[in-house]
Formats: sequence, C-alpha cells, structure tokens
Amino acid sequence: MSPSAILPETTHELTANGVSHAIAKSAALVKAGGAANGVHPAAPPGPAPLDASRTVVTLTSNARAVPAPDSPEVWDTSVCTDHMVTVEWNERSGWAAPALRPHGPLSLMPSASCLHYATECFEGMKAYRGYDGKVRIFRPDRNCARMLLSATRVALPAFPPAELQRLVERLLAVDAPKWLPRSRPGSFLYLRPTLIGTGGALGVRTPADAMLFILATCFPSFDEPPPAVARPPSLSPPDPAAARAQKPGMKLLASREDTVRAWAGGFGHAKLGANYGPTLVAQAEAKSLGYDQVLWLLGNDRLVTEAGASNFFVVWRAPGSDAVQLVTAPLDDKIILDGVTRRSVLELARTRLSRFRSESEARGAATLEPLEVVERRFTMAEVERAVEEGRLIEAFACGTAFFIAAVSEIHSRGTDLAIPMADGGTSGRYAAVLKTWLKDVMFGREAHEWGVVVPEGGAESRG
Repeated sequence: MSPSAILPETTHELTANGVSHAIAKSAALVKAGGAANGVHPAAPPGPAPLDASRTVVTLTSNARAVPAPDSPEVWDTSVCTDHMVTVEWNERSGWAAPALRPHGPLSLMPSASCLHYATECFEGMKAYRGYDGKVRIFRPDRNCARMLLSATRVALPAFPPAELQRLVERLLAVDAPKWLPRSRPGSFLYLRPTLIGTGGALGVRTPADAMLFILATCFPSFDEPPPAVARPPSLSPPDPAAARAQKPGMKLLASREDTVRAWAGGFGHAKLGANYGPTLVAQAEAKSLGYDQVLWLLGNDRLVTEAGASNFFVVWRAPGSDAVQLVTAPLDDKIILDGVTRRSVLELARTRLSRFRSESEARGAATLEPLEVVERRFTMAEVERAVEEGRLIEAFACGTAFFIAAVSEIHSRGTDLAIPMADGGTSGRYAAVLKTWLKDVMFGREAHEWGVVVPEGGAESRG
C-alpha cells in the first residue's frame, strides 16, 4: 500500500487526527487513573495523570482586601483572590501534584514555548453566590471538556476534564467564603483556568513541559452599563463617538473585508490566546469610534460569525413567512466557539420557546410568540434586509464575560442599523427572558443540573 493511501490527505485532516488521538489518550487516563466518585485507584505505570486528590494546600499569610462591588478596582479586572492553583507537567513524568498556593507571579524561562509559539489555551467560567447562600459554577463539565479540546489543538498535554473541575472546586472551597461573601448574594467571580507550554527549548516542537494554573478574579457585569461618570456642565458636548458610547445596548462595528478573525480549518473553535491578540487592533478602533465590539464577518459573502469574543444571535421573522426564528452561526465549519452560554441559550429556546412547548415549559414567556431555532450560515446582507423590511425583532451577543448583552446598533459600510430594543429600551424581550432563566439557575432560584454546588471551607495548610 502506498504511503498516500494511509496518510491524511489534508492538513485539516492531519490536525483533526492529532486532536482525536490526544483526546483518546485523555479518555485512557480517565479509565486507568481518573477518579470514580472522587476515589482514585493506584496510579498506572507511565506518566502520571492529573489528579486533584494529590493537591498540596499552602494558605496565604498576606491576605488581600476584597474590593467593593462595581468599584474601579473591579472594572479594572486585575484584582485576583488570595490563592491560585498551579500544576506542572513533563512529557516523561506526567502531571505533578497540584499546588493550591498564595496568588503570585509565575517563573518562566525566556525561551518558554508559550512566549514564542502561542502554545496557550484557557477557559472562562464564573462562580456565583446564590440567593440561597450556596456557591455554584455553571455547567463546568462543558468548560473543562472544551479546554481539553483547546489544549490538544496546540499540542499541549491531555488531562481528564473531571480532574480540572475538581481543581476549580478546590480553589473555590478556599476563596469563595471571603471573596463571595453570603452578604453579597447575586455576586460572582470570574475563573480563568489556563494551560501554557513552558519547555525551554527554542526549537519549534511540541512542548516537553507545561503548566496548568487557575485564577479567580473580580469582574464587573459587562452586560450592564458601567457606573455613570458625572460630566461637569462647563465642558463642551461630547463628540459623536462619546455620545454613541452612552446609548443603551451593545453597539457593534462590522469588520471590513480585509480583516478576518477566524476561518474554516483554522482554530476559531478553540479557546486560544492566539484567537484574541490579533483582534485587539480592530477592537481598539471600534472603541475609539464609540462601539463596544467588532461584529466579525467572513469572506466576500460577509458571513456573520461572532461579536467580539461572544456568540451572536438574531431574532427575526423569516422572509416570506410569519415564523419567528432565533438564528446563529453553526459549529460545523469550526469558525466559531462552542460557547457554553450559546449552547444553553439554544437548549432553553428549544425546550421553552419553541412552537412545541407546553404551557409549563413556557415559564414566563407566555406572551412571546413561539420561535424556531436555526443554526445556519447567514450574511450581513440578510441582517440589513431584515432591518430594512422591519423583520428584525432583536439581536444579542452572549458569552461568559458579557453574559447576554442586547445589541442596539450595528454599523455596516457607512450605515447605522438601529436594532429594536424592547423591555424599556434596555433589551429585546427574548433576550430578557433567556437571561432571567439562566440567572435563576446560576444564582439558585431554580434547581437545575446546570448549577453545580461547590462545598466551601475545610482547607488545611499542608505546605
């Protein structure tokens, strides 16, 4: 048999095979060395799997102050909690014992792989203090599984996703009582698990060493406007960009044809730092013009993909029909991220907003027309026509950081498209009810399997 008959025919196929192999290796780790109900069997021979039960805890002696809600320190997004988790990995020995230790700097060689070849991936999660006093994380299994996919896409080591989730829970058990106090129900922390290649060899190769670390950070509610800054009456009126920025709702600037965020066969579906850095110039330009984010379009057809780093949805009446549709870009070409909030919005819409829902399933949406959920490619021209013909009902972006943010304006090729805003001019009605349902799960108002309760306390210093 010729080599061409057994080798992948395309680079895309080669990459897909490599990712599949790495994920299969992770599955083997789970079977051989992973925990079952938190109980670990004896470690198998060979490199050690990631094992949260081996965590060594060293508590800080220099506790930080918790900033006030909505303070400038929170909006700066640089205040982290007292502790972090770090885990070293080596290709020969595998995963070392995790360390839950005081938050502080990392030590890296200047030739580390992540600094030169973008061998880095991360996740974005939140921990919520519920109105019932409990701390929850939202669908953490989805985030941890996606981080495995992202890691294998850039040749970083595989791990059992359930062990990553347990490490997140270990960090919250220590820091949540102080940083998410029971006196502040409805508050949250942003969680950032990150995996980087740390090998010091400067040659282009898969990393021989890596580090997993987990941070918890104070974050504002980006789906709500920041605190208003009083403007002295003696100052001249704000310029058009500043005036636009003060309007309610998210304002989007459609990307130009010469700027691309992600492409078919690339890595837009993975949560890599390499997906974000190249977009910052365009984002800064949008901000300078008074827009919040870039609406990323792709190709000559100007396919709608994502809004900044968030998934994007429109609600419209289908052309030539009275049917209401919730439309978002598909996952099959791997251009957009399989967002956990996106997935949750789609699942709730299918079960509680569809035309086949029962009265009990509608749950607060009885006055909304049933809709059809559609995942397909759609273009900016379709959005423009829907606005012109009065068929566009609303639009919103969703993700962990921005949660669900109503879109009020899209600027495309010199034209400002006004997007309808109901609910007192702050949100579309469908976005508002979806947001309420998700918040109910996150903050414990609705008992749901998506809201995973995290036990608190019980850490001991064993450093």
